[in-house]
Amino acid sequence: MMHIGILLIRLAVGLTFVGHGAQKLFGWFGGYGLKGTGGWLESIGLKPGVTMALVAGLAEFVGGLLFALGLFTPFAALLIAMTMVVAIVKVHAPNGFWVTQNGFEYNFILIVVVIGVALIGAGDYSLDALMK
Repeated sequence: MMHIGILLIRLAVGLTFVGHGAQKLFGWFGGYGLKGTGGWLESIGLKPGVTMALVAGLAEFVGGLLFALGLFTPFAALLIAMTMVVAIVKVHAPNGFWVTQNGFEYNFILIVVVIGVALIGAGDYSLDALMK
């Protein structure tokens, strides 16, 4: 049952990040695409904005897809965790911990989840397990 639990965690977190990446890259799911996201990123000091949107979008999309599949899981977790660290530093940290004040609570939990899965392994229902 543990491996099913890990699979559920990987799918929920990974596919959510695929969606966030698709918002940045393609403007899907109500996102703003590279140009819109790039403009916002420039407004918070991440320049050049479109390049940073591409990097963030790819990290979220590829990291999320790899995480969901359980393929190169430690690398996937690193991509996801890095995007969350940037989100904390550039957006949420000044607001404190609690998400109700736009703090970094949610980002922190996501970092802990992806690093935790990377440390214990992606489980039997993963591409990593098939490659052993």
